[in-house]
Amino acid sequence: MSSPSSPPKTPEQTLGEITTPQTSASTESQPSYVKLAMRNMVRKGGKSLMHFFLTTFGLLAVLVGLAFLTR
Repeated sequence: MSSPSSPPKTPEQTLGEITTPQTSASTESQPSYVKLAMRNMVRKGGKSLMHFFLTTFGLLAVLVGLAFLTR
């Protein structure tokens, strides 16, 4: 009559029950790197476009320069 209906919980079981919801919630709340990059590019649109065009111009200049050197 005095025996419990369910066995007592061990510290590992209670610890697992406590930490499981916290870890799943923390991974869901972090935005992805792509979302952060897109948000940053929208916020600094003019600077990003300037860097893109400078990089494109520099790459084209290198390719044209190599074409003249190797003809």
